[in-house]
Amino acid sequence: MASNESEFQARVHSWMLRCFGNKLTQDREERNRRFLEEALELVQSLGCSKEQASSLVAYVFDRPSGDPGQEVGGVAVTLAALCHANQLDMCSEATKEIVRIEDPQITIKIREKQLRKPTH
Repeated sequence: MASNESEFQARVHSWMLRCFGNKLTQDREERNRRFLEEALELVQSLGCSKEQASSLVAYVFDRPSGDPGQEVGGVAVTLAALCHANQLDMCSEATKEIVRIEDPQITIKIREKQLRKPTH
């Protein structure tokens, strides 16, 4: 973990290790897929259609890839803006979710669900 890692990020990392172990926690391709899945679920819950999402996928992949650090910043800024536009408190929702998934019964369900997810 980076020395300047946020408390929240460190808490998530600790939970990931408990839930999935080091191999899956460090699997960058898997982390990419799960992030994309959650981002798609969020915009779907806010009314984005499959067609709109597919159009954006084509738009993004038709351009050169960006710098990961800058893209993380862009994700954080646009997520904050999305939350504001939808009257959602980003930090509060993130805290509620980590508290929810730290429940041992929920962790077990998440671990079982992970086994059924596409891996490519």
